[in-house]
Amino acid sequence: MAKVDELNAMLEPVITGLGFVFWGLDFSAQGKHSTLRVYIDHEDGIDVDQCAEVSRQISAVMDVEDPISQNYTLEVSSPGMDRPLFSLDQFAAYVGEWVQVRLRAPFEGRRKFKGVLSSIEDQDICVTVDGMEYLLPIESIDKASLIPNFNKQ
Repeated sequence: MAKVDELNAMLEPVITGLGFVFWGLDFSAQGKHSTLRVYIDHEDGIDVDQCAEVSRQISAVMDVEDPISQNYTLEVSSPGMDRPLFSLDQFAAYVGEWVQVRLRAPFEGRRKFKGVLSSIEDQDICVTVDGMEYLLPIESIDKASLIPNFNKQ
């Protein structure tokens, strides 16, 4: 977790300085197959050229700062329709939407929850699954994302 916090602090100013929204990042350390995936957003959307521009800037910063000692692949992309959710503010913007959440450790015997994000309460998100509400602390979430709804009018 400390590595992700360090990378967030290092890369957010670079991305916002280029005029984009820093949506978040995932770092998967797996030896030679490690991946740093950075999500950027913009009110007008994101295209491949913008991802390439941000990737070049991130690469330059990473080469100087060298926060990741092993080899890794850098990916820069839009969060997309099934956007990952990293912060309480992001969750709050999608109350009422379907989400899938995976916890680091089981809660009431399960790690995976798929349901409606019904509210935010302090540092917790409330997900309604099959009529049951689950209050999940943000710090226990390993991964969360929206479930796209293609039937919206």
